[in-house]
Amino acid sequence: MGKISAAPLASLILITIATCTPFQPNSEKLAFAIGETERGCDVFKGRWVRDKKARPLYEEWECPYIQPQLTCQEHGRPEKEYQHWRWQPHGCSLPSFNATLMLESLQGKRMLFVGDSLNRGQYVSMICLLHRVIPEDAKSMKTLGSLTVFTAKDYNATIEFYWAPFLLESNSDDAVIHRVTDRLVRKGSINKHGKNWKGADIIVFNTYLWWMTGLRFKILQGSFDDEEKDIVTLPTDDAYRMAMKSMLRWVKKNMDPNKTRVFFTSMSPSHEKSFEWGGDPNGNCYNETTPIEDPEYWGSGSRRSIMGVISEVFSKSRVPITFLNITQLSSYRKDAHTSIYKKQWSPLTPKQFANPVSYADCVHWCLPGLQDTWNELLFAKLFYP
Repeated sequence: MGKISAAPLASLILITIATCTPFQPNSEKLAFAIGETERGCDVFKGRWVRDKKARPLYEEWECPYIQPQLTCQEHGRPEKEYQHWRWQPHGCSLPSFNATLMLESLQGKRMLFVGDSLNRGQYVSMICLLHRVIPEDAKSMKTLGSLTVFTAKDYNATIEFYWAPFLLESNSDDAVIHRVTDRLVRKGSINKHGKNWKGADIIVFNTYLWWMTGLRFKILQGSFDDEEKDIVTLPTDDAYRMAMKSMLRWVKKNMDPNKTRVFFTSMSPSHEKSFEWGGDPNGNCYNETTPIEDPEYWGSGSRRSIMGVISEVFSKSRVPITFLNITQLSSYRKDAHTSIYKKQWSPLTPKQFANPVSYADCVHWCLPGLQDTWNELLFAKLFYP
């Protein structure tokens, strides 16, 4: 049997996922929906259009909630081209993000993002999109351990982020000190974190990057408190599949499909190797200022197996989750990463200074930027599924 190229395989996977989500219980209108997407319109398929008039949706300096790891202008990025791109689906348009509608819909409710630093970036983007319509004395943000809570007081609403990079209990659960090289996840242990998610009206999950440490992954069978730990290694795909199934079980047990909505954001691509898009064999996202124009570009093949796991698990499930497929559209955005323009975790060496490619962050994204589009897509699927 011949090899299947990345792009067709990606399409096959996305078609499979599209057929299984979103789930509509008893064919009734989904919670929060006020309309529907045009028939035949796939908002995740399209192209990037340069738009200096309408983009960015806010300015970096006017959103005080962006972490210094994402403030690229403040840290010396010399141009703003990455801020001026708008996602244009084929044959239709995304509804404009309406902060007032979002807040009014969240009246007396709780919106929660759960996952890793990439999901935290999407969460901060959401806060930046909303906070401008809220008076200064009617909003606050507090962080306590793994949970960060933004409160819109006049709406009695909270938008929250919960740090859980694997969703399951792990040795990387400390929201600040989590840079663990030998990662370990406890089997079936979603309730350790899940008890903090109960009562949410909208949840946006993600988990991907932290699993990517090699072909195999360590799983703890017992408890982290056990003196002698029972540890097995599984193929990474199987370990990830275990987490997906645990998430679906938790959603089925704890979320009412008639009143609540659950989303899962697909993998956020990195741009570590510029030869993948025909660039310098030794380069990466550093100094990249324009998107990839090849509509067939898919990037590294390492994502394909994980996409396959998601497709398999979601297609067999009747649990109500809407899939936010940001992977393909984000793959084009080699220009949108923080690169070297961020607060560094530790002082750089003279050798690193001399070679910016060596310390460029090609995983996380500048704000404002790409992740605002993720939230436009979330807005579209929430109100116009």
